[in-house]
Amino acid sequence: MDKQRRQFLKQACWTLLGSGLMVSGTISLPRAVAAASGRQHRYAFLVDTHKCIGCGRCVAACRKENRVPPESYRTWVERYVVSQEGTVSVDSPHGGEQGFPALSAQHNIARAFFVPKLCNHCKEPNCVQVCPVGATYVSKDGFVLVDERQCVGCGYCIQACPYGARFMNTVRHTADKCTWCFHRVTKGMLPACVLVCPVGARQFGCIDDPTSPLAAVLRTEKLQVLKPETGNEPMVHYRGLDKEVR
Repeated sequence: MDKQRRQFLKQACWTLLGSGLMVSGTISLPRAVAAASGRQHRYAFLVDTHKCIGCGRCVAACRKENRVPPESYRTWVERYVVSQEGTVSVDSPHGGEQGFPALSAQHNIARAFFVPKLCNHCKEPNCVQVCPVGATYVSKDGFVLVDERQCVGCGYCIQACPYGARFMNTVRHTADKCTWCFHRVTKGMLPACVLVCPVGARQFGCIDDPTSPLAAVLRTEKLQVLKPETGNEPMVHYRGLDKEVR
């Protein structure tokens, strides 16, 4: 998309927002609607916080695989530190890509743990609802994707995501996020972050297949999701998610 057309569409988006058309939902998202009626498979992602060691290999692999700009992250790792007094501190230096500094006794630690985060590929994604040009859409297999040819860089989807999983790509000037390595999955490969995890803290699979290990986990275990109160119905599930995680 050339710069002039992008600027025109961006200005049109602001006009639509001011007129209230976006709020009333009169802008159609044909690809998302078509995908909802023609879905072939359903996928899900599992993060085991009991296993994650905060090594950052997943973040580095994602950056290399998807050419993520240096200042941004499609996936990142947060460290939660709970003191003996019950206070909680959270850090994520460089997205956890280079690991984490050691904690000393002066921190008065009761416990500490790592929580990897990424796009949740929600069933009811806010980002799709607010995109004025249909650039953010749901694929037939439930992947929430961004069509860079259509994205005008308005940033509405970034603001609408309750998980902070989206960012503006400073190279392409379009919205960017984790795709669960859609380009790899369509070729029968695992997402890069899943492949490199040395402790198996990340798991991905098709949950329509009753023989899938992930499908079995979802059926038999009580897992958690982030911010269920938003109604987005995230498809990234967590094992051992502590109440302090936000």
